[in-house]
Amino acid sequence: MTRPATDAADTTGTAGTTDAADTTGTTDAADTTGTTDAADTTDTSAGPAVGRRRPGGRNGEDGKGAGRGTLTATLLVLAALLVVSATAGLAIGSVRVPPGQVWGIVTHALGAPWPEPDWSGARETIVLDVRAPRVLLAVVTGAGLAVVGTALQALLRNPLAEPYLLGVSSGASLGAVAVIVFGVNVFGPVSLSVAAFAGALGALLLVYATARTGGRLTPVRLVLSGVAIASVLTAVLDLLLLTTGRGNEARTVLAWTLGGLGGVTWGTLWLPSAALLTGVGVLMTRARHLNLLLVGEEAATTMGLDVARFRARMFVLVSLVTGVLVAAAGPIGFVGLMLPHLVRLFVGGDHRRVLPTAALGGAVFLVWADIAARTVAAPMEIPVGVLTALCGGPFFLWLMRRDARRGTDRGGA
Repeated sequence: MTRPATDAADTTGTAGTTDAADTTGTTDAADTTGTTDAADTTDTSAGPAVGRRRPGGRNGEDGKGAGRGTLTATLLVLAALLVVSATAGLAIGSVRVPPGQVWGIVTHALGAPWPEPDWSGARETIVLDVRAPRVLLAVVTGAGLAVVGTALQALLRNPLAEPYLLGVSSGASLGAVAVIVFGVNVFGPVSLSVAAFAGALGALLLVYATARTGGRLTPVRLVLSGVAIASVLTAVLDLLLLTTGRGNEARTVLAWTLGGLGGVTWGTLWLPSAALLTGVGVLMTRARHLNLLLVGEEAATTMGLDVARFRARMFVLVSLVTGVLVAAAGPIGFVGLMLPHLVRLFVGGDHRRVLPTAALGGAVFLVWADIAARTVAAPMEIPVGVLTALCGGPFFLWLMRRDARRGTDRGGA
């Protein structure tokens, strides 16, 4: 499955280092005053940076206070939206459950005393066993893809980077297709997820081995290797689909490759949740290092960051998180491309602000995408990946037009 980000190698830019001279002489990159605000003085995209000062002073002290207030307000609004979205996800469906009953069922399950519940056992089963795992998977997957996309756009310094750029999605899809077509059931009900994760991990190792051939691992070489490996794996996947003689398997494969949140249970939800917590936790501790990359590799190296080693470790982390999420929900595209850019419009480019905001925004977005997938063509369910692609395609075109206008403005200046 080829993503629009396959042209990412052509758009890699060199960030401006307008503030680098202000921070020389500092040995600790994580504690450097000027470097922690690198994203505050650059363009809000992860592409070529444009110097931009905040009002108030040379380092924008007044802007920082306003930025913290904006961040707090944004996080509170998104948290409230997430609660509302989750309630809607539990209430809306073929069987409508009033929001009051939804909260009653959930709080009763958590141990709150309800002398006389006013809901039936069937509705309780629908809310707790059918919809709740699905809504939580939407939250976890949306947050994880948004965070991974944010990290990749900084690591590659490319505004078109997204979680499926390195061929992980194609590897996971091939693993899942192999299980469906050949009927492998070694691990019981989780065989498909295990095979998808193994395929994602195999694709990751193959991409790294290819990218490191002949020397140093660079973002451009990594992207090109990911595009090449993804093309080969997609061709093998298509061959399996064409040669299978059973129509049911072909339809199942097609539905899985389009992405969906159905079929999840409480027993399979722990792994993507653990992957999300691990990924967000590690990336938050490395947010300042991601900020350093925005001012350029040379400046980041001068400030004490081992860029090559840091990139390699982060690539492994984001690829593994992506592999787990794809194994759980299938390849759901464009979430990791859209949300980081939308978030930067509100909180700026500092990754200490972008990462948590993108996580909440991605969760809200995918919950509503799943609600639409279940209701737009009811009783038929549309794969949620189709709806995210319908949103992501126009957004991708808008992003290209915005970058083209900025390039024209810079040339005129």
